[in-house]
Amino acid sequence: MNYNIAQQRVKNLKSFYKNCMWFSIVAIIISGRGFVKWMTTDYTFHGSLILTIWAIILVVKAVKLFILNSSWEQKIIEQEMNTEKKY
Repeated sequence: MNYNIAQQRVKNLKSFYKNCMWFSIVAIIISGRGFVKWMTTDYTFHGSLILTIWAIILVVKAVKLFILNSSWEQKIIEQEMNTEKKY
């Protein structure tokens, strides 16, 4: 792994962890606010759609960072190059 790829990966990981932190903070605030409203009179929970969309985006980023990382990409490239050599 060369330096530029490693530097970009660290930058992406840092961004992902920041997004997770902000998601947690916002989820706690929205959930707490919803719980307080539920305790009084309002029985609707607003903000769940926002949290759901944000969670889906975080899951996609996690898959991209941890499952489809550069080693996986390199392995697929090598497999494709080997199959083209056979033909």
